[in-house]
Amino acid sequence: MDVTSEQRSHRLERTRYDVVVVGGGHNGLVAAAYLAGAGLSVALLERGERTGGAAVSSRAFAGRDVRLSRYSYLVSLMPQQVVDDLGLDLRLVSRPTASYSPYRRDGRDAGLMVERREGAVTADSFAALTGGTDEYAAWQAFYAEVAELAHVVAPSLTRPLPRVEEVAAQVPDQVWRDVVEQPLGAAIERRFSDDLVRGVVGTDALIGTFASLHDPSLVQNRCFLYHLIGNGTGEWRVPVGGMGAVTDALRAAAERAGAEILTSAEVVRVASEEVTFADADGRHTVGARFVLSGVAPWTLAHLIGEEGLAPVKPQGSQLKINLLLDRLPRLASGEDPALAFAGTLHLNEGAEQLERAYAEAAAGRVPTDLPGEVYCHSLTDPSILGDLEGTGAHTLTYFGLHTPAALFDDPAARQVALDRAIASIDAVLAEPLRSVVATDADGEPCIEAKVPQDVERDLAMPGGHIFHGDLEWPWAPSRAALDTPERAWGVETSLPQVLLCGSGARRGGAVSGIGGHNAAQAVLASI
Repeated sequence: MDVTSEQRSHRLERTRYDVVVVGGGHNGLVAAAYLAGAGLSVALLERGERTGGAAVSSRAFAGRDVRLSRYSYLVSLMPQQVVDDLGLDLRLVSRPTASYSPYRRDGRDAGLMVERREGAVTADSFAALTGGTDEYAAWQAFYAEVAELAHVVAPSLTRPLPRVEEVAAQVPDQVWRDVVEQPLGAAIERRFSDDLVRGVVGTDALIGTFASLHDPSLVQNRCFLYHLIGNGTGEWRVPVGGMGAVTDALRAAAERAGAEILTSAEVVRVASEEVTFADADGRHTVGARFVLSGVAPWTLAHLIGEEGLAPVKPQGSQLKINLLLDRLPRLASGEDPALAFAGTLHLNEGAEQLERAYAEAAAGRVPTDLPGEVYCHSLTDPSILGDLEGTGAHTLTYFGLHTPAALFDDPAARQVALDRAIASIDAVLAEPLRSVVATDADGEPCIEAKVPQDVERDLAMPGGHIFHGDLEWPWAPSRAALDTPERAWGVETSLPQVLLCGSGARRGGAVSGIGGHNAAQAVLASI
């Protein structure tokens, strides 16, 4: 359906495009870059003042020239194929430490150190924790099997959906049962005997996902799988320049290919052949042969007028705390902070602690011993420190688990959660965290806490769910219809010519670009 000149926004060059992309997050930018590069006319509409969605770098503290990744913070799932196809000017750097998990046993403070390239330090650390070699051998065997699964699944993420039986046939029976067919907690308990090791394994199943490790829905298993399959290795890397460097590179690629990008343009209605949006000049309608939706399926249902058919509104589950420190704090274990904080530092994440915290949160209470993880990106990429580089200052990010959005319907819960998160950090330090927190230009501590309600308000992600909803298996059921390009690529919606291109696509979630890539491939297969 063509639109009249009166309806046209003067800031778009056309009244009709081959493709209109709704939402300028990283997936929308990927889709726009691929499709414009293939010669299609593409317009991308973003409600905010800038593109990037959750993957941007911001100066969060007044008077401090430090670029924080305030929401998303690491990159694992983005396929190298996407980086290469789009010619992205992007550098992802490995962290020297995989994880460090402080603990106190028999009156002694210590920590489980896992190197990125596991060697003698890792083996000795397991032995010190468990008193022998069996637990580390079990760790090595389990992750070797998971790697076999990752090597099969990772290449399929940028291809048409395989059927479940095709994937299962290429994977050892035991790891398939452990990861895909039964609650992950059962496999962890069978394979590992130490509570801390069990918890460290299990945390990858709970990032942004509110569930017990024994949940029969297996939502935790799906989360675990996505966290360990990126590029066949599961390694989480730091983007040089912060997360904003990722989306800046994607925007540059889209514009280089010829896509038109319009910000401060909020989409208010989506139909099969047109999109209506509002900006400072009023409402405008633009025609489209295809519409790609980077917003959550729940949001899209409202935009196409299917409120009554909308899926249940998602509920996010995370507490994100961003800090700027004058220096790294000393650890009670005596471990070098530059090593311990260089990877993922686990706090209150023993298996029993995780289950207790889940039970408390499910009962409507902020967990007493809040489980969480700490990251120090400036150890790997000091460029984000700006004029503080070389002064000893560092950024710190805390990501709390088992903090569902419903807890923060009570405004007082934010401060309770913040206090408990800091207390969990203090418990493993030789000095209070607040004693090394920097102050901003107004003399205020450089600490900001973000709960799911902030994610919804700032990024329009319903319920503050960072995956737009529960993750799905990255393959099709045995009898699923895969007879159209949009079904084959896992991006279909209830409307013809309207496709999912965001985290709500079957293989969406995290900063991957997979949703955008696959929606673009479905369009190209349709024309």
